[in-house]
Amino acid sequence: MIEEKFDAIVIGAGMSGNAAAYTLASRGLKVLQLERGEYAGSKNVQGAIMYASMLEKIIPDFREDAPLERHLVEQRFWMMDDSSHTGMHYRSNDFNEEKPNRYTIIRAQFDKWFSSKVKEAGATVLCETTVTELARDTSGKVIGVHTDRRGGAIFADVVVLAEGVNGLLGTRAGLRDMPKPETVALAVKEMHFLPEEVICQRFGLTGNEGCVIEAAGTFSQGMTGLAFLYTNKESISLGVGCLVSDYAKTMESPYALLEEFKNHPSVKPLLAGSEVKEYAAHLIPEGGYKAVPQLFGDGWVVVGDAAQLNNAVHREGSNLAMTSGRLAAEAIFQVKSRRDPMSAENLSLYRKMLEDSFVMKDLRKHKDMPALLHTNSQNFFMTYPQLISAAAQNFVRVDGTPKIDKEKATIAQFVKNRSRWGMVSDAVKLAFAWR
Repeated sequence: MIEEKFDAIVIGAGMSGNAAAYTLASRGLKVLQLERGEYAGSKNVQGAIMYASMLEKIIPDFREDAPLERHLVEQRFWMMDDSSHTGMHYRSNDFNEEKPNRYTIIRAQFDKWFSSKVKEAGATVLCETTVTELARDTSGKVIGVHTDRRGGAIFADVVVLAEGVNGLLGTRAGLRDMPKPETVALAVKEMHFLPEEVICQRFGLTGNEGCVIEAAGTFSQGMTGLAFLYTNKESISLGVGCLVSDYAKTMESPYALLEEFKNHPSVKPLLAGSEVKEYAAHLIPEGGYKAVPQLFGDGWVVVGDAAQLNNAVHREGSNLAMTSGRLAAEAIFQVKSRRDPMSAENLSLYRKMLEDSFVMKDLRKHKDMPALLHTNSQNFFMTYPQLISAAAQNFVRVDGTPKIDKEKATIAQFVKNRSRWGMVSDAVKLAFAWR
């Protein structure tokens, strides 16, 4: 059993944990990273989007050997009813740049690669190790961890909690409350495998170009939720996520929602002939700025999903995770360089650095959006998708009915289902929540 003291112990080997461990180790600190999985990424089978600029700040030359799937050149947004979708998409050849902006990745492969870089930087990485509790001194300061391995506590100047949204360690230690059901989404995901050339043909792609589809609509049965489809080299990542509180209230099955989305007339042809090889469920923090817990204390900081750092409005998580891990490590390094103690006062530098970054600025901008979508989910995820679909079909269908009559019928349908005051109220609330 390891007995020496470390400068820092990082709990977790996901995006935020790897970012923190790598940054600390690359600056010469003595780092121990603990991961309960068989290896980093062993608990992840899903695909994801990785944002290049955030990783470049950590590993500038990552493109040389990172397991990247496709670089994204097209983004589609769909609003769906039961039989159709109304959408918009943005595609630009500018994204075929020398150093692309966004990539799809397979987390199991990517996290394993990231962990290898952490080891190369000099950190000690122990997998299949569960941290059972934090070690504290008589004043309550965190001074290390206890694990399920034989032996006593492992000591460090500071502990970085990167244990994920449902990590129980911080909750048991009283560092944060258990995430509330209305601030956490449960996403279910599948990997559909297809030949590379078939994916390119179906989505109009060339080479390593990629496309993402993100959707909202009636498939979520009026619950606050989204669906997504990511193109990988030889697979498609597909999933649906809704708030845990909504699942509890409606008793809807997450898998049933996924099946409905898969079999939607707009989605089914994209998956035709595919082979499903992987299925997983994953909790995602959705509470936004108001759900962010205390981020630092005497001898500890918390990063990534464990800190509820996820931008649900823009569907961004990995960039906030990597950035928070990096900034926590940089704050720790600065405190260490000054030979100051890892007190809450000194580690408050981490929170300040987060506040100065895009992370907190973006979350603060949309601080009211999660509550708005949750309390108005029936309108935003059921009523409006149906009305917009009917209006679009009315607009494009040519059947001899005068256009003025079609327009009157469309307006009457909106007024009947939502009322003029209701639509004005929704628009004002949305504008204020978006500001």
